[in-house]
Amino acid sequence: MSSPRAPKNQRPELPARDVAPDAEPPTGVASPLSVDPEPPRPLHSPSGIGVVDKSVMILDALEAGPASLAQLVESTGLARPTVHRLASALIHHRFLSRDVRGRYVIGSRMAELASAAGDDRLISAAGPILLRLRDATGESSQLYRRQGDARICVASAERPIGLRDSIPVGTQLSMKAGSAAQVLLAWEDHERLVEGLQGARFTPTVLAGVRRRGWGESLGEREPGVASVSAPVRGPSGRVIAAVSISGPIERLTRQPGRQHAEVVVQAAHQLTELVRRNPEAAEHGLGEDAGRA
Repeated sequence: MSSPRAPKNQRPELPARDVAPDAEPPTGVASPLSVDPEPPRPLHSPSGIGVVDKSVMILDALEAGPASLAQLVESTGLARPTVHRLASALIHHRFLSRDVRGRYVIGSRMAELASAAGDDRLISAAGPILLRLRDATGESSQLYRRQGDARICVASAERPIGLRDSIPVGTQLSMKAGSAAQVLLAWEDHERLVEGLQGARFTPTVLAGVRRRGWGESLGEREPGVASVSAPVRGPSGRVIAAVSISGPIERLTRQPGRQHAEVVVQAAHQLTELVRRNPEAAEHGLGEDAGRA
């Protein structure tokens, strides 16, 4: 008995092709079963250990100051759940903390580790430079770092005799007044700049002048009768990480302290920047004598 024929004009069914369940789609064709998330922004010299590299991205983003979760997501390029999960873990271990406004900030554990290691390049390098700056200007010199909504004196060299502005290491001062506060705020992003100017003794015009000149000065902003001049110290990425300052009575520094001392303060800040960037030779030369006392 012959097998039935297929109706005229009807093609016989072809057997299904065997396709391995884990076969990759052709190049340029997206798989309907999975969608790759947007990759994070490239890391600088990644280690290859994803969770560590992403945690470091978060810490690097907070080097400039406090940040909200949304700001961290934007600056790192990581997914929001990833940033939240890693930040929560870093808070648990005290590598991060939160300020009174709920923003993320560098935690106390970082300072403890830096102190224990005794290898804070910036602070250890600052000592001789601040001494030379003090001797060149005749005024007390300081190095400030920003921490949250405050700035902290992390190194200083006080004028040995006479009337002086004494600021011991560890002193916490406002980010709303003083030339060091101006310098630490002037190069921030727009959102932080606007936020930092709220309630400040200085204005946007003052900060624009700081950015244009490369240094700041103040007269009685932080304390009546005290004047100061400050310049930025930059990290390897170019970000402002500290401020070198001199301060003293207005009677000595005059009402234009920058005219007398800006050059030597900027020179000290540049030397410290070069040391941070691992170029010790640049800091071996003393401060220019022609930039000293007027």
